Amino acid sequence: MKKKLVVLTGAGISQESGIRTFRDMGGLWEEYDITEVATPEAWERNPELVMKFYNDRRKQLYECEPNAGHLGLAELENDFDVQIITQNVDDLHERAGSSKVLHLHGELKKVRSTKYEELVYDLEGWELKFGDRCEKGYQLRPHIVWFGEMVPAMEEAVPLVEQADIFVVVGTSLNVYPAAGLLHYTRDDVPLFVVDPERPPVYLRKVTFIEEKAGRGVAILKEKLKKLC
Repeated sequence: MKKKLVVLTGAGISQESGIRTFRDMGGLWEEYDITEVATPEAWERNPELVMKFYNDRRKQLYECEPNAGHLGLAELENDFDVQIITQNVDDLHERAGSSKVLHLHGELKKVRSTKYEELVYDLEGWELKFGDRCEKGYQLRPHIVWFGEMVPAMEEAVPLVEQADIFVVVGTSLNVYPAAGLLHYTRDDVPLFVVDPERPPVYLRKVTFIEEKAGRGVAILKEKLKKLC
């Protein structure tokens, strides 16, 4: 039986595919106040701006491709039972070939009802418009967990982490909660690996740090994991 390998990924892995992030120098923080585009209050106050922001992000995503980091994690399925838990809203893990991906913060290519959260739809193309409605007649909104909203996928993520035989973090600063707290659900005997050029604050126990960007870091990770198959 293959060992269960759980991987938590963040913005750093998608950055190498050209996905711009809020926290990069020269990134979206400089162009948008986060409270104007990524909160429920922003949607109530100025839905046109919010919709444009996510339409632009979606259009950009269609121009991006998975990188070596995404592809390397997908290849690990040859030797491990791999579960990806990602903070990213893009679909690059799926396009790289990963078969089990849980999105904590929603999915950019999906939309949902403003009234009934359980009504989620794949969006054809990149543009969501006013007048696009769910089957019950309510306007659709981006299927994104905005700042200040609950993260319902955590209920599914925690048991997955508890079952992990190996836990890996790739491309995240571990500053965003509740996602960063998932490390605390690993068993004490589970090997921990962190791939990031800037060493995140991890104080649990012995951690193997790979201080590289995701593409090169995942290649190094794969070599280290061969010993644990």
